[in-house]
Amino acid sequence: MYEKFGQFINGKWQQAEKKETYEVINPANEEVLGHASKATPVDVDKALKSAEKGLEVWKKTSPWKRSSIIRKIADLIREKQDVLAKWITLEVGKPFKEGKAEVGATADIFEWNSEETKRIYGEVIESRFEDTRIHVYYQPVGVVAALVPWNFPLVLAGRKISTALAAGCSVICKPDVIAPGGVMELVDICKEAGVPPGVVNLLSGDPPSIASQLISSDIIKKVSITGSTRVGKLILKQAAEKVQRVTMELSGHAPFIVFDDANIEKATDMAIASKFRNNGQVCISPSKFYIQSKKKKDFVNLFLEKTKKLKIGNGMDDDVNLGPMTTKKRLNEIEELVEKTKEEGAKVLLGGKKPSGFNKGFYYEPTIFDEVKDNFTIMKQEPFGPLCPMLSFETFDEVIKRANNHELGLASYICTNSMELANKASEQIETGTVAVNTPLVAQAEAPFGGIKQTGYGREGGSMAIKDYLNIKYTHLGIKG
Repeated sequence: MYEKFGQFINGKWQQAEKKETYEVINPANEEVLGHASKATPVDVDKALKSAEKGLEVWKKTSPWKRSSIIRKIADLIREKQDVLAKWITLEVGKPFKEGKAEVGATADIFEWNSEETKRIYGEVIESRFEDTRIHVYYQPVGVVAALVPWNFPLVLAGRKISTALAAGCSVICKPDVIAPGGVMELVDICKEAGVPPGVVNLLSGDPPSIASQLISSDIIKKVSITGSTRVGKLILKQAAEKVQRVTMELSGHAPFIVFDDANIEKATDMAIASKFRNNGQVCISPSKFYIQSKKKKDFVNLFLEKTKKLKIGNGMDDDVNLGPMTTKKRLNEIEELVEKTKEEGAKVLLGGKKPSGFNKGFYYEPTIFDEVKDNFTIMKQEPFGPLCPMLSFETFDEVIKRANNHELGLASYICTNSMELANKASEQIETGTVAVNTPLVAQAEAPFGGIKQTGYGREGGSMAIKDYLNIKYTHLGIKG
């Protein structure tokens, strides 16, 4: 499956210097999908030089021309939706319909940024001096290293590549070894759309070694990473040596708050949609459910009823709602966290084990806990799987304080019919994004990102492109 790809450098697919490969595993059946090319330090150096040359071409390309090419990428993504979605399902395990939704979101972000490239506005500031003028304008920051995780490989690569292209930057994209194929296909689409050689490059292989070599290079001027807080801190320390600009979207631990006045039917639908997308392997996935005491029993019972109806299986099969965990390691971590949660005193209402009837694949049942306390491990450690701890609360101030008592702050969810509660909760909760009465958090037109140890910088919306631009001002004397 990976033979037609390899390393994408200077506008061409090529084999790695030592022609080494690594296995890519289908998590649904544990079969080898194929062998992807493994980059060497020589390949990384080639990509850096390629991106440096590409930058000189692309930053001089007019915004209207850049916009046309980026929009063409969006159109081609939509044309190849099924091909791209299949890659996602085979490598990550998520249901095919979720893969198609991810492809659509990827196209949307390219379309959005195709317009943003034409709206990089400078400004004229009135000078205090009669014979001078102040001009402010924006320039591409330079070569970007885009470090992409496995859980949403296409859309997260798309956010970084499209924004870099819109700003006039060149980019070196490193997909995760778990899911390189869809990103390779995306880069190939960039080539087909007319992106000049060297502007978009891809390195496939060992993430730590490639990332380290990229960041240690003087050529890289910006790093964009989506990943764990642990890895993000390591990247940040290394980037500090070169004073590189960094955009970081790291771990999350999202509270899901249901107030007494909420419509429980709609709230449970919202919880199901947000929690079990990609089987909970999502940084914005709700990881702790706070239900106001009068409605807790009703919410939990209805949530249980609806969760039991979810179908587990291979994402390529029809009507599957939950695919596997993406790796054996991820499955083992989920199993360990479940056992730890039980040891600490939680009651398992549903799940807590591998589903029967699956001899192959990294499957795990949706698991709902009751009698959970705030000091349990699951309330501190990002679950990153189909685990649902249920807790109750009494007052508004109490739940906001408890929800904010965490070092991470990416997403949160609020269910209420009160505009007063919706506004107060949105303002006081300490997360970068808030979803009120909707499971949707990340859209192309909105700034997405976190606060606290979830990181900084934004992807999407009109603000994202600023992270890829240098601000310059000229104080111009008009008299010689």
